[in-house]
Parts: sequence; structure tokens; C-alpha cells
Amino acid sequence: MTSPNFAGLGLPDILLHALTAHKFTIPTPIQVDAIPPLLKGRDLLGIAQTGSGKTAAFALPILTHLLAEPRRPGPFQTRALVLAPTRELALQIDEAIRAFGAGSRVRTVVIIGGASRFRQCEAMRRGADIVVGTPGRVRDLMNTRELSIATAERFVLDEADRMLDLGFIKDIRHIVSALPSRRQSCLFSATMPAEIASLAASLLRDPVRVEIARVEATAPKIAQSVRFVTSSGKQALLAELLSEPDFKRVLVFTRTKHGANKVAERLEATGVQVDAIHGNKSQPQRERALRDFRTGRARVLVATDIAARGIDVTGVSHVINFDLPAEPESYVHRIGRTARAGAEGIAIAFCDPAERSTLRQIEKLMGEKIPVVGDIPAETYQSRPQSPQNRRGGPGRWQSRPSGQRGMRSAA
Repeated sequence: MTSPNFAGLGLPDILLHALTAHKFTIPTPIQVDAIPPLLKGRDLLGIAQTGSGKTAAFALPILTHLLAEPRRPGPFQTRALVLAPTRELALQIDEAIRAFGAGSRVRTVVIIGGASRFRQCEAMRRGADIVVGTPGRVRDLMNTRELSIATAERFVLDEADRMLDLGFIKDIRHIVSALPSRRQSCLFSATMPAEIASLAASLLRDPVRVEIARVEATAPKIAQSVRFVTSSGKQALLAELLSEPDFKRVLVFTRTKHGANKVAERLEATGVQVDAIHGNKSQPQRERALRDFRTGRARVLVATDIAARGIDVTGVSHVINFDLPAEPESYVHRIGRTARAGAEGIAIAFCDPAERSTLRQIEKLMGEKIPVVGDIPAETYQSRPQSPQNRRGGPGRWQSRPSGQRGMRSAA
């Protein structure tokens, strides 16, 4: 029996070319089961853990439909709406859609809190084929008529159980009530509590149910640690770590393409041999960056999750999570880039105040606490024992860099 491939799922050539360019060759189980019914216009209920490939499972059918029926949305209107529980996940979904739709004229707009509302409204003035957003800001722009979802043909509710955990159920019901009755909808959730089942029943019409068995996280032979550091202090901490000779071949993960470029540019300015790889890089640029990383011409490679699939390099001494991923399972995939082929590896995570809940989710998935190196914030110290690996005691301080410069502010 041959393994399934994306070409056999009925996707258009322009999307297949983009998938190949980004090293997506074999679809995951959720993609194999979800894409065909979505292409046929069916509603879908997907039960699968984060990191299982759900973004491509819903994004590729949406792009296929938009390409098959091209038309320009009106001002402040959109043809598809994707809701995500956090701004970090919304940005990752947007990056993935842009990568999959490379070469098409599909226009996406991200509508999230913590970013310029004015710029988001100006972007919506031209209309958007796809809006990716968080419930609070989406509802905000709907209330001021700077976003209309009355013409949305496709709707996706991603990470529904996390939506409930974050208290978004009222916003979601308000948004759903403004959607047209004739639409295609899909809901994804890692778990199916009674409230999610009720929401799915009210949202979906005769849905196809796709359930993927959970894969347990493992991270053998990887020495993990976390360092609490403010967002503004991460670059200085990274530079300090890279000054140590043991950091021979280092893979650094950021959430966004812009973040990857900024980290790489600042490292290069200090004389570090570095390259960046993400969805905006062309295939020749990606291949050159990987070749230089493999051969040692580039000591550091800065990457986003969407680009990580093509990174299969032996001898990676360290993986550094400059930004914690929006999806806990992505952390396991990231750190698995070290300790390959039976070797041992080291994984270091930077955690700023806005990422504490993400760290707890990662630890819950891993089934263990990640040892802390450095100072522990007061609010974290009460629920977390001091690690014997800590080089400095004294809980109750946010450490922006090991030399002692401290402060506290939320990540942008």
C-alpha cells in the first residue's frame, strides 16, 4: 500500500508547488482525513492535538475554494474567517496560509489584540479574502463596522477547548450569530467536553467527524532548561550564550518571520555567522541556508515553525526557543532537531512574562517541570520549586540578562 500524498487529495497545482517548496510532501493523518470532505463542501468536526497539522487541513481547502472562485471582497468584507485563541497562534496560521498560497493573489489580514488597531482597520478597507483573528479584536472591529463577516463563505474555529479556557465563549457566539447561514464551517479541538460538543452542534450542519489518536510527547537524550527573561532582554541573553564555545551548531526558533530576520540581523552585527529561514525565503535561499548550516559556514540558523520541516541536520548542539511556540507540541518538534541519530543534545527556552501560561502548557504535555536556570519570578516561585541547577538564588526578580539588568514588561 502506497503512502498518501498531497497530489492525491485533489489540490490545485499552485498549492502543490508551494507545499513542495516548503518540504511538505507527506500529509499527516488529520490532513488525509479532513481535506477531501472539506473540498466537497462538508462541515467538519476535528478532534486532534495541536501540532498534528490542523492548519494545513483547513487552510488548503479554503485556498482551493478561493482560487476556484476568484472575486474581490468589498471594503471591510472577508470571504473566510479563521478564529484562534491567541495572537501568537493567529500569526502562525497567517504565516502558514501565506506560505501555502505563495504565488496566488489571495489576501490575508490578521486582526488581533496587542497590535495596531488603526493598521488593521486600514488593511480591511481593501477587503480580505481571509481574516485570521482572535475573538476579542474581531468582535471589536465588527461592532465598529470595520469588519463585516456577513459575506464569509468559510468559517474555522481552531483550538475550541482553549477558547473556552480563555473565556471567549460569549465572543464566539456573538461572532457566529453574524455569519451567513449558508457557509462551510469546521471546528477543531484537542478535547471534547460537553460545552464544546454543544457549541459544535449549534455551529455545524451534518459534519464529518475526524478524530486522530493523541501521540505522546517524548524528548530522549535532550537536556532541557528554561531561563526567565524579559522580551527586551532576550537578544542580549542569546548573544551571551553564543559567546560560549560549546554552542557549536545552534538552531534558534522564533514565532514570526519578522522576528527571525531581526534576531539574525542583530547577531550578524556582532560578528556571528548566521542565516534565517522562513516562509518568505525562496527555495534557493532556503537550500543555501541549510547547506551553510550543515557545512558549518553558518554557526547559527534562525527559523520559524513553518520552515522547520525541512531542517534535518545532524550535529545540532543546541536548540534555543527564543520565543515559545503557540502550540505546546511544536516545542517537542523543535527540540527534537537536536539529539538526532542517537546523539545527545541541549534545549534552552527563553520565557518572558507573557509566555508563562505557554510554558505551563508545555510542561503539562511533557509531564515534567523543565529545570530553571537563573532567577525565578516571585509569582512563579510560589508554585515551582527552585531547581538545583539555578546558578543564582533570590526569587522575585525578572532577569532581563544574566549580568543583572532587570525589568518587567509584556511582549509586544
